[in-house]
Amino acid sequence: MAALICGSLAYDTIMVFPDQFKNHILPDKVHILNVSFLVPRMRREFGGCAGNIAYNLKLLGGEPIPMATVGGDFGPYREWFTEQGITLAHVKVIEELFTPQAFITTDHDNNQITAFHPGAMMRSHENHVKDVPGVTIGIVSPDGYEGMLQNAREFAEAGIPFIFDPGQAMPLFNGEELRRFIELADYVCVNDYESNLLQQRTGWGEREIAARVKAYITTRGPKGAEIHAGGTTHRIPPAHERRVVDPTGCGDAFRAGLLFGIEKGYDWETIGRMGNLMGALKVEHPGTQNQRFDYAEFADQFRQQFGYALA
Repeated sequence: MAALICGSLAYDTIMVFPDQFKNHILPDKVHILNVSFLVPRMRREFGGCAGNIAYNLKLLGGEPIPMATVGGDFGPYREWFTEQGITLAHVKVIEELFTPQAFITTDHDNNQITAFHPGAMMRSHENHVKDVPGVTIGIVSPDGYEGMLQNAREFAEAGIPFIFDPGQAMPLFNGEELRRFIELADYVCVNDYESNLLQQRTGWGEREIAARVKAYITTRGPKGAEIHAGGTTHRIPPAHERRVVDPTGCGDAFRAGLLFGIEKGYDWETIGRMGNLMGALKVEHPGTQNQRFDYAEFADQFRQQFGYALA
């Protein structure tokens, strides 16, 4: 079963600020904000929503097909994904542009400030869902404006079930456009902040959004997740990480678990737990694609954490 993952492939420059942002931002002076954070620790990682989801889905034994537009500097990322056995057949290189770049600073409270250069992502509409054969499920994750609209429409036209994951791209769309995404999608996945923003933008509450899709999934960090499906609200307990090293990419790991669980036909209680465990395993490692395990190891962790085995 192949999962088409539409979104960005990006380089992440991740920096750690050894303090709390709140100690250096004066609330009554935000209108003249001018701050500088000394970041002694820095590293460059492979990232982007599509890349992170694809990497995590591959760990579970899934068949991810990332679809993205990248720049002439994509070479190192290409080598990395080739080593992982992830196809790049639907990744288009635009030589005159940069691959998307994220610059992420994390403080001691795991708050993050991110600057993002879209680069070649702005031409994501040059790829087409309809050109990819054998797809059984998909996800529309943060990408170029036109590309996200087109991908959602083409998934729906092809009758391929897909997850709408607006994420950081939420500000690109007005209420009418977000309502249209929801009406086309089979599933909607957001974090708790994005859930509030989505409701505000669309004018629809949780129940109204859930009534239009098979499931409305909200991640709640250390509190687990909440899934509204079929008129029932499932409150999913968190998985427990052994240590917290880096939260970057936790949400993408959750979405990989979500895709895999839906593909395998598990119930929502189990799917939610799979997503939470993927997120917990991610935060134990720096960067977004440095955790290593196979499905057998994941299944063993699942049994230990939740007290029952995956069928």
